[in-house]
This record gives sequence, C-alpha cells and structure tokens, in this order.
Amino acid sequence: MDLYQETAFRAWKNKDKFKAGTNFRAWLMTIMKNIFINNYRKKVKRNRFIDNTDDQYYINSAVKVENRVESNMMMDELSSLVNSLEDNLKIPFVMHYLGHKYQEISESLKIPLGTIKSRIHLARKELKKSIQERYGDIRA
Repeated sequence: MDLYQETAFRAWKNKDKFKAGTNFRAWLMTIMKNIFINNYRKKVKRNRFIDNTDDQYYINSAVKVENRVESNMMMDELSSLVNSLEDNLKIPFVMHYLGHKYQEISESLKIPLGTIKSRIHLARKELKKSIQERYGDIRA
C-alpha cells in the first residue's frame, strides 16, 4: 500500500478522532507525515545487521584497519608530485594545504590575494594533470 492509500485508510479508520471546525488538510498531512516517518524507521531498522557470533567484537566494532604501506606509498608519490611544482605554485599550495587562509598566505608572501588564489588553482590543475599522465583517468 502506498503512502496516499495508507493515509486515506487511517483517516477513515480514525474519523471519530477528527474535531469538527479544525483544519482537515493539516490533520491529513500529520497522519501522512507520521506514516512516512514510521515506515522510514522500520526500513532503516530492517536493513541493520548485527552479528551475534563469538567473535562479534571484531565484526561489529568501529575499529578501522588501514593498510599503511599503500597509504605511505601514495603520500610519497603525492609529495613528489607537489615537490615537482615550481616554487611560485608550490609554496602557496603547501601553505593552503597546511591550513593557512588565503589572506594569511597573501600577507606572509607579500603577494596580492587574487594572485595567491590563482596560483593555488594552477597548482591543483598541474597536480591533476600529472596524476592523469601517470595513472590515466582514475575517476570511479
């Protein structure tokens, strides 16, 4: 049964609970909203899987295991790509990567704000180009 039919059914079933002189449409919308929320909660609960085996700690725990070797290799490769950039692109890009705001970078390097934004954009563009040359199109 779809939401509209369920709403009509419940409204008809509970017609004695409707108070004359009140907003009928609002009453129906409240019924519909509650049906929707209840169905959503049931769906979420139904799709949840909990394993009750002896080793459940390992299966149900939120501990994430990472393969640090691959991560380190990737970071080394990215670092080498960043280091291959020209200094006028690399320095603002690295500062931005480290969390500095555009304005801070501009004041620190004594370069106009627009130039800093442009150089960071160009650095990203160069890195993207280098990654695509090395690995091809890696979009999933």
